[in-house]
Amino acid sequence: MLHAHDESVRAHLLEGGFGLEKESLRIDGGGFLAHTPADFADDVHIVRDFSENQVEVNTPVCATPAEAIQSLEHYNGLVQRAIANLPERELLWPFSNPPYILNEKDIPIAQYFGDDAGKTEYREYLSDRYGRYKMAFSGIHLNYSFGEALLRADYELARAESPDAPAIFEAYRDQFYVRLAENCVAYSWILTAVMAASPVCDSSFVEKGRIGGDLFQGLATVRCSELGYWNFFAPILDYTSAAAYADSIQSYIDSGMIRYPSELYYPIRLKNFGPYSLEGLKEGISHIELRMVDLNPLVRSGIDERDVLFSQLFLVWAAAQAPANLTVKDQVQAVQNFKNAAHYDLKTVKIVMPDGTACSVVKAAKRIIDAMEAFFDDFGTSVHECLAFQRLKFEDPHTRYAWKIREEYGQGFVARGLQLARKLQKGYVE
Repeated sequence: MLHAHDESVRAHLLEGGFGLEKESLRIDGGGFLAHTPADFADDVHIVRDFSENQVEVNTPVCATPAEAIQSLEHYNGLVQRAIANLPERELLWPFSNPPYILNEKDIPIAQYFGDDAGKTEYREYLSDRYGRYKMAFSGIHLNYSFGEALLRADYELARAESPDAPAIFEAYRDQFYVRLAENCVAYSWILTAVMAASPVCDSSFVEKGRIGGDLFQGLATVRCSELGYWNFFAPILDYTSAAAYADSIQSYIDSGMIRYPSELYYPIRLKNFGPYSLEGLKEGISHIELRMVDLNPLVRSGIDERDVLFSQLFLVWAAAQAPANLTVKDQVQAVQNFKNAAHYDLKTVKIVMPDGTACSVVKAAKRIIDAMEAFFDDFGTSVHECLAFQRLKFEDPHTRYAWKIREEYGQGFVARGLQLARKLQKGYVE
């Protein structure tokens, strides 16, 4: 666990690197998915996700939440101006849940050629296995790496404290991230709850071709719920080492339950240096990826800066907690905790904590925020304002994004969403 109260570590506690990956669907002026090819091939920060009409913006690594948002805004602007200037203007759909879908052909698989042709083959496999409708969800992945000075200070303390500590820094860093990931499995359902922002769907998402109906299913985030991005099993991963973690993912490939490492749909993912691979993970873990973030249509960038800061605060706090040492039963329960945190009324669903106690999501979240407030008691105003902002979401549900969005967009979802998409684009173009 992170020696967070030692001054040599605490002085660097909020030093780290942020990277944001934001997916958005390109649409026409009528609320239907665009069928034009993507045209951002000359910018490595603007790529395609599953679909040809799904733009993904990837920021460089940034030093602060504010810098990460600023970078995201820059690339958002490049995309918005490019599609606004097309012969037939297109828009970026600002919600995680898609607009009108006529059929699966509305979600064309991204086309790659030559050495990259395997990317299209992988998407065709996903289409056959999970269906393209599920692939039409959009969201944000938040990547975070702890600062070098922080990790090296903690490494020296760990070596002085225990003869069993890793002998080399790189081995310590891998162990640090693996233990962090396990603790995140236990507690990061709270991130699903605070950033849930997709309560409303168009009827065409669940009934083929039936466009224009508004659908609310008791969920604050459909993509993070049992209806969203999950495999057909509850993954049980080995958090004893980086190699064991990678091998436990490989075991699902060997058994045929998944075909590729990236097919493991889980809210937490450890990432290696360079292109993602299991062998790469064994060679060195570089950062942790949080994959449960909805697009937030209430802010221009798609993610509130306070949510980026809260994610950092949470990761630092989680790293300082005792190892969760999750059993198979605990890991199965953790999947259910994530799905429960995706519900709309968080007083009606339960969280089972690692100690076996159960309470509503609201009560469990307040307990975590209480612990975080005590942990960061000597930090500045911005930290405590951020924690107060998140606490209010559990004290007054009307302050949660999903409740606001349902109120504003729950009737006439796509029509009102189009108005917002035009307004957002106008802000970038003018």
